[in-house]
Amino acid sequence: MDIFGLSISADFYAYAVIPLFIFIARICDVTLSTIRIIMISRGNRSLAAVLGFFEVIIWLAAITQVLSNLNNITSYLAYGAGFAMGNFLGISIENRLAMGMQAVHIITESNMRALSMILREEGFGLTNLEATGLKGQMDFIYVVTPRKRIKELMYITKEFDPHAFISVSDLRSSNSGFFASKTNHSWWPKAIVKKK
Repeated sequence: MDIFGLSISADFYAYAVIPLFIFIARICDVTLSTIRIIMISRGNRSLAAVLGFFEVIIWLAAITQVLSNLNNITSYLAYGAGFAMGNFLGISIENRLAMGMQAVHIITESNMRALSMILREEGFGLTNLEATGLKGQMDFIYVVTPRKRIKELMYITKEFDPHAFISVSDLRSSNSGFFASKTNHSWWPKAIVKKK
């Protein structure tokens, strides 16, 4: 068999070339699928539709090769391995892109006003609330911020109060109000006010 002018044996083609194609195709379509599902959960319909279009075309190419080589065990292995790798890469890429906004809830027994002041100086928009827990009165801070600034926000909070309770959730949509800028102006706070 000749491919691009190179002579390739039938066995090599069946047990190496085809499985490699299936593996790569599966990585591509599952990666797109993982990102597409995340986009759907965030209400990004346009991007989800585009990703879905390419995803299904690549999947059809991969499954066609599997069905054409039902007696080839390496095709099944390549299909499964590509699926696993595609999930890993899809989540990794989405985490690197860090798209969208997230809502952060902070409960602290420390001086909430001091922490609020530090966070505001670092460009975060927040709302202060009072809460009652098992230990009595606590302070509650609600912050909406781009995902790219989550690590910074958590670092500042934990430096201020190592025992602060922090929960993070994806925010599908938001409007009005003040939101943290997508680029921080000074990655770490100039000073951390400790609990008095």
